[in-house]
Amino acid sequence: MSKYAIIVAGGKGLRMGADIPKQFLLVGGKPVLMHTISRFHTYDKDLKVILVLPKEQQSYWQELCEQYQFNEEYQLADGGASRFQSCKNGLSMIPSDTTGLVGIHDGVRPFASIETIERCFNTAQTTKAVIPVLPVTDTLRFKGDSPSGKNVQRSNYKTVQTPQVFDIQLIKKAYEQAEKADFTDDASVVEQLGQNVTMVEGNRENIKITTPFDLKVAEVLLHSEF
Repeated sequence: MSKYAIIVAGGKGLRMGADIPKQFLLVGGKPVLMHTISRFHTYDKDLKVILVLPKEQQSYWQELCEQYQFNEEYQLADGGASRFQSCKNGLSMIPSDTTGLVGIHDGVRPFASIETIERCFNTAQTTKAVIPVLPVTDTLRFKGDSPSGKNVQRSNYKTVQTPQVFDIQLIKKAYEQAEKADFTDDASVVEQLGQNVTMVEGNRENIKITTPFDLKVAEVLLHSEF
């Protein structure tokens, strides 16, 4: 069975307030994206990684790889105008007749635990579509059109992480659909086909680095055991 990971890194870092895209910012003296790729090869050294980057960022990434002597194997795909297009470009790098599993992961989530990645891939062998989730711990309030809103039962909700892991043929078929505004993640694309998605436990450390505060948290997480 073939196993792939598509790592989507198309961010421009606007919320970070930095001059370079957030996936290239340093955590522990090394670009975030390198930590992310290494995490998947730690899970499975034979897993095939496809990195999706905007064309205009690829030469800078190659410079970083030389600077930090980053020699891990991966294929490079061009980023698209949207995340949907970027994922579709990444999937096109997998031969059309390939059977197996593919995980699609945010490039700025460098701390998905090996256990989380393993749970997702193992469960997807039988269920074909898996997402890692966590319980909501904050109180949730639905606003709608009301100025005051109302509280909702947080036990009815989960926060969703990546990697989201799918049967390769299923996700390829899903991405043949036309892009829609309500395709907020890969699971929503697959669900449009009528496919059920299985939830498994994620890990709290699996944060998405999008703000300066997240970058500070990442420095702490890098030196912790999880």
